[in-house]
Amino acid sequence: MEEKEPLTNNTTNDETTQPETNEQEVQNQAETATEAPAAELTDAEKLAQAEAEIAELKDKILRQAADFANFRKHSMATHTELILNGGKKVLESLLPILDDMERAEANLAKSEEVETLREGLSLIFQKLQRTLEQQGLKKMETKEAQFDTDFHEAVALFPTEDEQQKNHIIDCVQTGYMLNDKVLRHAKVVVGQ
Repeated sequence: MEEKEPLTNNTTNDETTQPETNEQEVQNQAETATEAPAAELTDAEKLAQAEAEIAELKDKILRQAADFANFRKHSMATHTELILNGGKKVLESLLPILDDMERAEANLAKSEEVETLREGLSLIFQKLQRTLEQQGLKKMETKEAQFDTDFHEAVALFPTEDEQQKNHIIDCVQTGYMLNDKVLRHAKVVVGQ
């Protein structure tokens, strides 16, 4: 028969391993204790980084708001200048016609030839029309055109028995004008009914 080892030996083995486990626990606790302040430092560092990032973003927002305010002031000044001086080009092109009208008025008192005055006035009127056409102004053609509320304004309805004249323009009371293919002034017309 075999002899068994006494139980006392097993207990001693357990006792010897137990102190090693206790030592490992103590070391682990010590490492954890040293890591805890390091973790607090990283939290503090993270907080400082977040505050720095917030301050940077606030600065960016303030700069963008200031840039936008400057842009708005500049665009308003430019817009105001355009409104005030927008007609400058047109007025400059009309000045020669104004000069011609002044000369015609001066000659009106001196000359008694009606035909010459009529011819001079006709030339000035044609010059005015050409100048305005160069600026994009175009006269609406209303003769025998169909009535269109986008271009015409009916000031009167005229009863007619002719079916071809119904809903068509019979007479133009005031000429309409287009500026660069947009209605500047509606033509006031009499419409057949």
